Amino acid sequence: MTFDALFLLAGLAAFLVGSSKGGLPAVGMLAVPILSLAMSPVQAAVLLLPIFVISDVAGVWLYRREFSAPNLRILIPAGVVGVGVGWATASMVSDRAIMLMIGMVGVGFCLNMWLRDQSAVKAQPPHWGKGWFWGTLAGFTSFISHAGAPPYQVYMLPQKLPKAAFAGTSTIVFAVINAAKIIPYQSLRPYSVASLQSIAWLVPFALAGAFAGAFLTKRIADQWFYRLVQFSLFAVSIKLMWDALRMTA
Repeated sequence: MTFDALFLLAGLAAFLVGSSKGGLPAVGMLAVPILSLAMSPVQAAVLLLPIFVISDVAGVWLYRREFSAPNLRILIPAGVVGVGVGWATASMVSDRAIMLMIGMVGVGFCLNMWLRDQSAVKAQPPHWGKGWFWGTLAGFTSFISHAGAPPYQVYMLPQKLPKAAFAGTSTIVFAVINAAKIIPYQSLRPYSVASLQSIAWLVPFALAGAFAGAFLTKRIADQWFYRLVQFSLFAVSIKLMWDALRMTA
């Protein structure tokens, strides 16, 4: 692959990461698969972490007044614990098993939502026990493969929050989780000066994506926003299961 093609792929991946921090659901999870067309998934995940962190800064600023405080109090410490668990078990955990499990949970959750009469289902309040379980799992899977969105969405979607509060809570929670991953990633897969210089060229793509994501999120009707979240969750879950099954071959 030529340098120009690699740069375009990396720029697209960074733009998608930024868009997810701007509020568009799940599109950031496409970044690693796209960049994996040019390098190994592990290399792609390591390369993109600084882009996630930089995009988080823009996302937190965009949604600094739009979030669910009760959920933050539950999900932030849970997510950090999940990162710690991922770090402690990095050499023992099978990526394949985690991907398959998370994919199955996401698909089952979506099917349950679609097959039930949602008009008769009341919005659920934040729940300490459920929040800690799914938040810890989100931090863990985010550490393993930047795939924290499915567990997070399984917990958050039943609350039927306003879309801005949903997007803002997501952005802030994963900003903290990604910040918590910096030291563990550096200890497991150290960054070189050359790699950080390469990453710097992708920052404008990420920032442009963040503002584009926020612009689009504000203009999507709530009903369609949550449909997009659900279908994104379903598609990403199918992708995780497919990748896991391919790894067994």
